[in-house]
Order: sequence, then structure tokens, then C-alpha cells
Amino acid sequence: MASFQITGGRKLKGELIPQGAKNEALQILCAVLLTKEPVTIHNIPNIRDVNQLIDLLGDLGVWVTKIGENSYRFVASDVNLDYLESDTYKRKAAALRGSVMLLGPMLARFKKGRIPRPGGDKIGRRRLDTHFLGFEKLGAQFNYDANDGGYYQVDASNLRGTYMLLDEASVTGTANVLMAAVMAEGITTIYNAACEPYLQQLSKMLNSMGAKISGVGSNLLTIEGVSELHGTDHTMLPDMIEIGSFIGLAAMTQSEITIKNCRIPELGIIPDQFRRLGIQIEYKGDDIFIPAQDRYQIESFLDGGMMTVSDAPWPGFTPDLLSIVLVTAVQAQGTLLIHQKMFESRLFFVDKLIDMGAQIILCDPHRATVVGLNRQLPLKGIRMSSPDIRAGVALLIAALSAKGTSIIDNIEQIDRGYQHIDTRLNAIGAEIIRL
Repeated sequence: MASFQITGGRKLKGELIPQGAKNEALQILCAVLLTKEPVTIHNIPNIRDVNQLIDLLGDLGVWVTKIGENSYRFVASDVNLDYLESDTYKRKAAALRGSVMLLGPMLARFKKGRIPRPGGDKIGRRRLDTHFLGFEKLGAQFNYDANDGGYYQVDASNLRGTYMLLDEASVTGTANVLMAAVMAEGITTIYNAACEPYLQQLSKMLNSMGAKISGVGSNLLTIEGVSELHGTDHTMLPDMIEIGSFIGLAAMTQSEITIKNCRIPELGIIPDQFRRLGIQIEYKGDDIFIPAQDRYQIESFLDGGMMTVSDAPWPGFTPDLLSIVLVTAVQAQGTLLIHQKMFESRLFFVDKLIDMGAQIILCDPHRATVVGLNRQLPLKGIRMSSPDIRAGVALLIAALSAKGTSIIDNIEQIDRGYQHIDTRLNAIGAEIIRL
């Protein structure tokens, strides 16, 4: 288990280029199974979860060729379905939450699929009902056999288009069902579909491969099934979660940071939510400039009520940035209520911030009240452990702003979602040592 040793209290200055979007990558990479022709993908982040999925695709028989620093070519012309029966597949797929999205392409192209219960962050219950209810609506039949080592077996020999109302606007559930539907017979209508930029990117990629998807960007998708898809060339968006993390980092450490090539129109309300914390944000073309600020003040609602930041399906605020907003509020002036509606364990890292000197009240598993210190007291360095990807980076931001030295254990969680984060931050003045 690796650790970061962080010397806090250093002001950073320079430019950061966001990596490709992790959550888009996990969908886009699974989609290469939909065709036997070459698919080239650019701006793939070099992070643990994505590399594990690329490795898994290679084991399945997909030809994987690296053609640039962040570009790969995939050719799924000779997929080995027998590999799905192996212990190696079970171990690798179970360790990766995104592996569940292999099912949709498998069902569409090969008419069957097999997946173990996937892993991922321990942030609360993450059910798969939306995926399987959608597959069943398309005519697939699935079976979960605990005696078979905990595999989901799916038979999709007769997929037909239909109308479906998803029980929740699940991003991965929508992506999975969408990929299964593009080659189903007839027309499929998906209502209450997730419409995050990741889904829009996936839909655009599938359409460039020959799919017929309309309603992209809305919560009502219509898919006219086609018999086959062909290859394409696709460039991924920059990671909006990393961009938001860098905004919070600049504010907490009183740093002057320019975030390059942000695709600002795709960020939705993310910049505005950080502005509500009092953070100055300037647009310079497609770059975001955060000036060094001694202090920033949390806004109040118009009636004087306490500001609340909560997560919601897109175009609402993404739950992946609530941990970053929470830690950023620690040194603000004012009080903020964080309401994490989706996952019941995602706020369980605040005890570590409290140990560092933050004033936070954990109201219940879903809500925390942050009373900003307004720079009156610095956080102090401690030893702590990263429970999940986003909490890990929130703790890293806290440690970079703190007085003294901190150690963060279990940084494999951070590596799952952030590409060479220590090297990139050290390049603009941080002092992070990987132990």
C-alpha cells in the first residue's frame, strides 16, 4: 500500500492540463466491443481504473495498440468469449466497477454476456437494477447464481426495441442499456435517461459508428436499431471532476492556477457552484484562471438562509464534486450545508478533516454542515487514509493547505481517478512525496 507525504502551506502557481474524463472513458472503452473494425480513442487518462479496463479488453482478445501519449487503437475482431468463464476474468472484472458496462456491448453484438458482481468505491449501496431492468425490457433474460461464484448470466438472443422508463437516471445504467439497444431490432425509447456530457459523448461516438440515436443531451433517447456498427475516431472531453478539484485546490491553498483547455460549455453549473463559495473564476478563452485569494466568502440565499449545495442528476451538480466543495468550504468565511443525496457513505471522511481542525458537523450519513474557519486557524497535518477516489483528493487538498506534514495512506484510491497527481502538482510548487 503506497502513501503520500505532503508538506502543507505552500502556495502553488502555474498551469494544469486536465486529463481525459474518467467516467467517459469507462463507457467509451466498453463500446469498442460493438464493432470488429478499428476504433481510435484520444485523450484517454492514464489512471488505474482505465488501465485495468484496457487490460481486461486485451485479455478478451481485443487488439490494443498505443499510438500516442494518450491515444489507443482498439480492434475487437476476434473476441474470445471463452475467457468469460475463466477465474482471471472473474477476478479482474469484480475489481472494477466499470466492468459492468461490458454487458451492453456483449449483448448487442454476441447476444449473451457474463459478469461477476463488480467492485469500486465503498461509498454506499450502488445497485444494478437499472441495468438489468433495461436489458429485460429489451428481451434479455438474466440469472444470478450465487453457487456459480456470483456471476450474472444474460441471454440476449432476441433483443427487440421497446419503450422503457428507467427507474432512476443512472449514468452507467443508461450507457449500458443504450449500447445494448443500438443493435436491437426495431425502435427503443429510453425515458428518464441520464444526459450527462459523458452520455452525450457516448451517443455521438455511437452515431459516428453508424448508430441512429436521437434526443442526445435530453432525458428522452430514441434509438433505431441497426444490424452492425463500424469503426470511428473519438476524442474524449477533459475531466470535469478534475477541473473542479483544481478550482477548490487553488482556493484552499491561496494559489494562482490556470486550468487549460477546459471545454467550458460542457462544465454546466460547476463553475457557478464554486463562485457561490466566493471563489473568483475568470475565463480566458477556453482556459479557467483562478487568482490567488486571501479570503473567500460563502454566499447566502436571497432570504438570508444558509447556502446549501446538493447533488442532482445532470444538469444538476455532480455528486463527484461534493467532497471537493466540502473541503473548500473549510477555510471559507460563512457556513455551508452539504447534502449528499445519492450515496450514504460518501461523507464518512469528514472525521479526518475534523482531526485536522476543521469545524464540521456530520448531521447524518447524507448531510454535513461546514463552519468556515476564514483563515483564522490553519489546518494541521495528520496521518490519514483515503477511503475513495473523491474523498482522497479532498484530503490531499486539505493536506496541501495545512500547517506541517501529512501522510495519506491507501493512495491507490486516488490513482484510480487522477493521473500522476503528485507529479503534476509538484511541477507547480507542491511538495508531495510518494512513499
